[in-house]
Amino acid sequence: MSTIRLLTEVPGPKSREMAARREAATPRGASKVSAITIERADGAVLTDADGNTLLDFAGGIGVLAVGHCPPNVVAAIKDQADKLIHFCAIMGTYEPYVQVAEMLNAVTPGNFPKKTILLNSGAEALETAVKVARSYTNRSAIIVFEGAYHGRTNLTLSMTSKYGLFKKGFGPFAPEIYRLPFPNLYRRPDGLSEEAFVDDAIKRLENAFIAQVDPSAVAAIVIETVQGEGGFIPTPPRFLQRIRELCDEHGIVMVSDEVQCGFGRTGRMFAVEHYGIVPDLICMAKSLAAGMPLAAVTGRAEIMDAPHPGGLGGTYSGNPLACVAAIEAIKMINAPDFLEHANHVGVRLRERLLRMQAELPIIGDVRGLGPMLLIEFVKDRATKEPATAETPLIVNEVLKRGVVTIRAGLYSNCLRFLPPLNITDDQLDEGLNAIADAIRAVVSQPVA
Repeated sequence: MSTIRLLTEVPGPKSREMAARREAATPRGASKVSAITIERADGAVLTDADGNTLLDFAGGIGVLAVGHCPPNVVAAIKDQADKLIHFCAIMGTYEPYVQVAEMLNAVTPGNFPKKTILLNSGAEALETAVKVARSYTNRSAIIVFEGAYHGRTNLTLSMTSKYGLFKKGFGPFAPEIYRLPFPNLYRRPDGLSEEAFVDDAIKRLENAFIAQVDPSAVAAIVIETVQGEGGFIPTPPRFLQRIRELCDEHGIVMVSDEVQCGFGRTGRMFAVEHYGIVPDLICMAKSLAAGMPLAAVTGRAEIMDAPHPGGLGGTYSGNPLACVAAIEAIKMINAPDFLEHANHVGVRLRERLLRMQAELPIIGDVRGLGPMLLIEFVKDRATKEPATAETPLIVNEVLKRGVVTIRAGLYSNCLRFLPPLNITDDQLDEGLNAIADAIRAVVSQPVA
């Protein structure tokens, strides 16, 4: 039975009317991928203002690992709303705040004493991790990588790599940020093996401690275990291992940004678990609270305790409604059967994407980790020239067929897959059929 049901074109007239109201009321910089207006959702299914039902393969940009409106999460929020909506963790304590911190201390990698600070967004988590690292080390320099996305605050925007879309016109940026090459294996130089390319990236990393900043000045190395906005690029294991070694050697705090790739997205609770490497601090958000605004930094207790009392926190950080949602989401995602299904989704999705790649030359690469997968569109597989003009056309064609998707990549030429991890096989196949048809439709037409 088909999940997608289109009563009107997509976006329909009611959606377009609401989009026009939004355009009039909000600034153009508040970008939107489409003009659809969503009224309700359940699992992987969206219902728009025109009564169309669509499949969600974007998941609120990776926020909905457990799907839309899980009954247990909805019930917990309703129950909590009857008792306490807000108090502020600065003013005192409420049990859900403590329980989330205890759960994160337990489920994050590392067999050592940990502590957790709750926050509102991924950007705030990254900024807090930097503050904690600087306080602990009494150093100021931060090392980040090309292709990284860490947020939109001044500090995290300074750490973010993609300039044209996110940073243009917003400088000056924060100082003491050192950006190094990241080993994107797909775009390595011709004739260079993967191993040699990773070797070169490691040499550049080591050389930066001479050519750019002395290690005694570095507070933290911050890295996405799997780059998100940069194009779903898993960090090569030897590169991540060398970062861990250099941090240990020089007393640098290793910070893993798992805002997008955490909470089951790669088939494990955290992506770094695939590597057998334990960071000092781990930053989380997105799927942590099933769609409620909540983020966290969890790490070694002695590091987390470095900032002075009053140096961390915020008015809404660890809101009770968000906390009870997180409690339910963590329980769901950490269950063996949930992660088993997530890995099943990854296998099924990768197999289908590889078949698409074999059929459609515009698909230059299929990559990712577990169910966190992406396809990169190119004009020519030999030159790997990004198909930047075709990609938004594909996204629009996919939407017309009832599936919501979102781009990614430094060249904005990739289609990332972030469906709920409990999506059914039938829903996954139906969505992928629509996506394949949309790609065929675009490549059959000349692009202006």
